Formats: sequence, C-alpha cells, structure tokens
Amino acid sequence: MARSSDPGTQRQMSLDLLPSALVATVMTKLDIGSIRSLACTCKAFHSCASHMLRFIPSFHLLDIAPSAELLRPLLPPNPYLHSLKVDCTRLDDSSLDYLLQPTLQELCLHKCADFSGRLLSQVGQHCKDLRFLYLSSLAEKRGRSIDVSDLEVLFGGCTQLETLILMFDVSMFLRHNFARVWAIAPATLLSLEVGYISSVMVTELLSPPVIPYQSMEHIRPSILPGIQKLCLSVDYITDTMVSTITTNLNCLTHLDLRDSPIMEPRLAFDLTNAGIQQINLHGRLKHLSLVRSQEIFPAYFKRVNDLGILLMADRCSDMESICLGGFCQVTDTGFRTILHSCAKIYKLRIYHGPHLTDLVFHDIAATSLTLTHVSLRWCNLLTNHGVTRLVSNENLSVLDLRDCRNIGDEALRTISNLSKLKALLIDGSDISDMGLSHLSKGAISSLVSLSVRGCKRLTNNCISFIFDESSNCELRELDLSNIPNLSDAGVLLLAKRRIPLFELRMRQCPLISDTSIMVLASMKVDEEGWYGSSLRLLDLYNCGGITQLSFQWLKKPYFPRLRWLGVSSYVSRDVLDALSRNRPFLHVGFHGEELGTTDQWDNTDNLYMHDYDEVDELEQWLDGENEGDDEAIQEAENIA
Repeated sequence: MARSSDPGTQRQMSLDLLPSALVATVMTKLDIGSIRSLACTCKAFHSCASHMLRFIPSFHLLDIAPSAELLRPLLPPNPYLHSLKVDCTRLDDSSLDYLLQPTLQELCLHKCADFSGRLLSQVGQHCKDLRFLYLSSLAEKRGRSIDVSDLEVLFGGCTQLETLILMFDVSMFLRHNFARVWAIAPATLLSLEVGYISSVMVTELLSPPVIPYQSMEHIRPSILPGIQKLCLSVDYITDTMVSTITTNLNCLTHLDLRDSPIMEPRLAFDLTNAGIQQINLHGRLKHLSLVRSQEIFPAYFKRVNDLGILLMADRCSDMESICLGGFCQVTDTGFRTILHSCAKIYKLRIYHGPHLTDLVFHDIAATSLTLTHVSLRWCNLLTNHGVTRLVSNENLSVLDLRDCRNIGDEALRTISNLSKLKALLIDGSDISDMGLSHLSKGAISSLVSLSVRGCKRLTNNCISFIFDESSNCELRELDLSNIPNLSDAGVLLLAKRRIPLFELRMRQCPLISDTSIMVLASMKVDEEGWYGSSLRLLDLYNCGGITQLSFQWLKKPYFPRLRWLGVSSYVSRDVLDALSRNRPFLHVGFHGEELGTTDQWDNTDNLYMHDYDEVDELEQWLDGENEGDDEAIQEAENIA
C-alpha cells in the first residue's frame, strides 16, 4: 500500500491508529473543559470525547445555557458521574430523565425557573447518594406554590445529604406541615442556605415540636442537630429568630443572616441589644454576618448600639470573620471593640456605618490582627488617614472601599505598597488620574480586579497610568463605568497595551461609541490569538454613542469567548434576535442588570477566582462549527 506524502494525512492517520483505550485513559484525567478542547482538534478526538461522556466523573456546564436538544446527547447514562453542574435556563421537567443520574453525589442546577416542584421529589427518588444539592429560581415562572410533599420525598430519599442550597423563595411551599417536614431532614445535613424565607417560618422550622400530653421535663428532639453553616435571607431579622437559631443549633460555626425590609420594622420585628447578645451562646461560631439591605427601603438596625456590640463581643474572641451591615447607631467604640476583642479575625466587612471614622483604625498596628479581606462600603466619614492606618496590615488581598467619598489620591499612595493585593474596589471615591499612577509603582503587579466606577475626576489618562508599560500587569477584571470623561481614546489606549482582560465594564459612559467596540473587536492579546479573544464579559449599558452599527462587530468570529454582553434597551429587537441566532449562548442584558453575578451571597472573596478557558471550543462542539446567520444582523439593521 502506498504511503501518503501529505504530512496532514500522516498526522491524521497516526491519531486514528492510537488505541481508543489509551486515549480514553488520558481523557479520564481531564475536566469537561479540557475534553471539549480536544474534541475540536480532530475527528479521532471528537469521537473519543463523545464516547468519554459515558465515563467522565464530573460534568460542569455553567458558562452557557444549553437547550434540551443539545444537552441530551452530552449526558448519556454514566455510572461514573459524581458531579453535575448545569445552567437550566432553557430546560424544564422533561430534562429530568437524563439530568438525574443515580451515581450523583453533587448536583447544582442553576436558574430552574421552568421546572416545577416535582424536581425535588425526583432528586429524592433517583439520587440516593447525593451529598451536595444546589437549586436556584425553582418554579419561579410557574407562579404557583410547591407541594411540601416534594420536599418530604427529597429528605426521605437523600439520606446522606450534607449541603442543601435552595436559592429561591421557599415561602412558595405551603406553610401547612412545612416545619414538620424538616423534622425528617437527614441527620447528616451540615450546611443550609435559603434564598428567601420569612422569619416566622424560620422560628417554626427550628423550634422542636410539642407533642400533646408530654411533660415539660421531657427532652424534645432538636431540629437539624448537626447544622454548622446557616445562611438565610429573611423579611426581618428579629430577636426571636436569632434566639431560636442560637439556642437550638448547638454546632453552628457559620451564621449569615440578611434582610431587606419593605418598611420600618416595629419592635417585635427587629433586632435589638437583647437579641444581638444572644449570638454565639455555645461559643463555636467562627463566621458571623448580619446585614440589613437598603435595596427596597432605607431601613437600619436602629435598636442596636455600642452596648449591644460590647455584649456580643464578649462571646466572639474566637471569631474569624465578621460582617455587619446597616448598624447606624454603632460608633467607633463598638467597631473598635470588635477589632480588639477578636484577635483571630481576618475578614472584616462593615456596610452603611455612618458613624465609623478613622479612629477605628487609629491603633490597629498595636493589635495582633492579620486582616486579609476588608470591606468598608458606604462609610463616608472614613478618610485617607484611616486607610493609611488600615493598610499597615500588609497581608490584605481584598480591599473594598466603595462609596467612601472622602478617599483620595493619598490613600492610593499607601495602598500601592500592598504587595499581596488582588482586588481593589474604590467606586465613587475622590481619586484622580495621578492617584492611579501610584498603583503602577507597586500593587498593580498583583492586582487582578480593579473597580473605579463613578470616580468622576478620572479621564482617558487613567488608562496610561494604570497600565504603565514598565509595570508587570496581572489585571483581568476592570470596571470603568459611570466615568463621564472616558471616551473612545481611552479604549484605544487600553487596546494598545494588549492586556488580556476577562471582564470590562464601561456602562453609563456617555462618550463611549461604536469606535470602542471596533477597537476591542480588533485587539489581539498576542499575534497568534483570536481578535478580542480574552473578553468574557463586556458591559456597555447606556453608553451614549453605541448604535446598531456596532453589532456587526459583536458577531462571530469577533469576541469568540464572550458570554455576557450589556447593551441599552433602545436597541432594535430585530438586531438582538439576529445576534441571538448568531451567538445562541451569549447572555445579553438590556435592562441595566449587573452582569455575571449569579450568587446571592457576598462574592467579593471570589472576584479573582474565575477559571476561564483559553478558547471557545464548547460552542464549536455544540454547534458543529456551523457558520451561523452572519447576514442576519446586517439585514435586521437595514430593516430597523
């Protein structure tokens, strides 16, 4: 048989000759991202990857929202599958037969709005070995309550469950028998997180049941006796609820409570000094978060003052993380008590502290604290002097000073000395271009995430100062939103630096136009890379100069890895539909919503923890590398 002289043919033949068992063995060591990358290189690897889907131990697909038709062949019966994470935006109950496999130990189903409560019972019936369950937005589009019997079947079937995260409104469960069902929750349950539940339901849920004709001396069984982590979003944080939690959950080490009142709470529905001193009755708590959000109504914890914090601090000497939000009556005395009483604390977050001043950190250098994460949002009395004292903690890796309006260039001068700083958020501060120049002399070499949103004094020159050619920049996430003097010239400077940004936010910048999109689409991080290849998120919401013409630059092959795009609502629906056909896995936001945020709980710790793929092979795999509707956008623009 004659040998082919074509090197490409020889290379293809050599891959075909590789034993499939050998290739499969190698692929079993890879995650789904690496397997899908191999699948696009040649037919041999594509065939083996398809076969490997029956053997891989984990399948994680959260960066896109696949349809049932696309996902079904990717999830054949797999006796080795232990972990499944999927964005279920385009799925419903009809997908349960291939999603719920009996060997699963970890199951994360995001955005389950089209599913019914039946999902819970089906998980209990089919996933008996489950240890970790995450469900978000369950039945939100169906507009009806969830039968509590579905939850009962879940608990009866998943007897080894350790972590349960229900990121939806559990008040959709019929209240009748809701508390009773939790009495049969697995004794193995260690962590519980709930997206929303009323404080009354929490109290009923955690209160041991009263059995008729039973003497008061009889010890009633505890509900959720092994719970160590409890995260709840409620209507009101009250003394009764806090007392019930701390009294009945003896093993609690992590407590996260947040509320968002729709009106000013009455005394019976509020947290007071009497309630907050009940925190950590058993002395095991390591992480505490009490936050009152002003998202709906400007309500605060007005019945807790320095005395309540002093009484709480007596039991918190072993605390490692504290977050307090909305304590408007607490002054420097209370906050300093925390710093001086909790010698092991490394994470400190204080939101809406109107009485917090520089004095809190006046003698922080004299303590043994080793702070790594600090967030002081909406603390408007904090100045450069206080920040200078704070950054004496040289191990800081996350510093959040958003909406501290008295922070200026002098603070950036001291922050630049933090060699381990990974995330810096200084939105709405009084910094200038020259202030950012300090970062290029130090902290920029370690920074991965930087946000200067709403810093009105900044101009295009800030780009040159941030990305000094002489500095070694590791920045991957940049927020330049709401800067009125930022224009296309600044974006051009950014493109010339060839920084491989993953996330770029420039919302509400009136001088940003179509030119910026063309510049970013044409930018190459390196000579061998794709145009605009690094960006995963681009937020251009309400930018004054963006028109429908720029959408030609948002289609393939430009921005091949783009997953999130923010645009203004005035863009023609025909243009958006054409873009959707061209890029079916692109999340487009046009109502001003924040992009890329999927977790209700505070995620500032993970600002720089994203793991991005090098190229967008999965979309090619799912689409079969179809050319798409390249002319549709142009046609829609002509119609518009």
